[in-house]
Amino acid sequence: MKQTKLWTALITPMHEDGTIHEDNLKSLIHRQDNAGNGVLILGSTGEGLALSDQDKQKVVSIASSMKLSVPLMVGIGGFNLSAQKELMDYCRPYNVDAFLLVTPLYAKPGSEGQYEWFKALLDHSDKPCMLYNVPSRTALKMSPVVLGRLKDHPKLWAVKEASGSISEYQQFREAAPNIPLYSGDDALTAFFARAGCSGLVSVASNVWPEETNLYTRMCLEGKTETLFPVWNHAVEALFSASNPVPSKVLLKEKGEIAHVTLRSPLSAADLKSKDHLMAADAAIKKWYSTNK
Repeated sequence: MKQTKLWTALITPMHEDGTIHEDNLKSLIHRQDNAGNGVLILGSTGEGLALSDQDKQKVVSIASSMKLSVPLMVGIGGFNLSAQKELMDYCRPYNVDAFLLVTPLYAKPGSEGQYEWFKALLDHSDKPCMLYNVPSRTALKMSPVVLGRLKDHPKLWAVKEASGSISEYQQFREAAPNIPLYSGDDALTAFFARAGCSGLVSVASNVWPEETNLYTRMCLEGKTETLFPVWNHAVEALFSASNPVPSKVLLKEKGEIAHVTLRSPLSAADLKSKDHLMAADAAIKKWYSTNK
């Protein structure tokens, strides 16, 4: 598989009627390709769980047809095992490089249930898989014991750690010392880098592709002198409402997408002001011009 230190958890652009905006999607993917960032579609930032099967298939078809120089990963998430396998099956003939497998939602299984869930998906996959720990969205922490049991599976390629906990990252590292770990939190990437992470799966790179690429490289190289507080403030702005609401609003302001359309239950009305987003955008542009 093509290698990258930075994956962008891509938003899904839509028309005002909620249908997929094909031209905007292609444009956003081209921006990531030009910046050298891997593309993750149908993740939580892409509102994957709010999309119909037909919408998901359309996004996969469009993205995989673009002859990218960077790798393409598809998010596989939910709580219905057969539905996740069906999406994997749909992706088989397409130019998809990897899958992102999130801990199952809502059911809150124990260690054995988690193991059986991930093993079933890994066994079914024909592509490398990244396991995804994001308890803020799933109400469930991935057990380090489960990772330890799966560490030698031939389809297990990496782990995305998005619990916001350095200690949890260290537990995963101890459980599977040879499995690459990626930060799933833009703001914590410098700290994870010190602990040996392999890269970042980013929200911020939706709006700042080149800038986040440089930020990631600097984190991995230990060059963190200029990163704080500018990046912390920028990431705070991007999470001032539920992700991806602020990112879509800022992308619309920057002219990168035509509409700030979200699938229910997300609403742009939950973002009370754009001022902090515009200030963050200006600060990141200034930072980039100084450090590139």
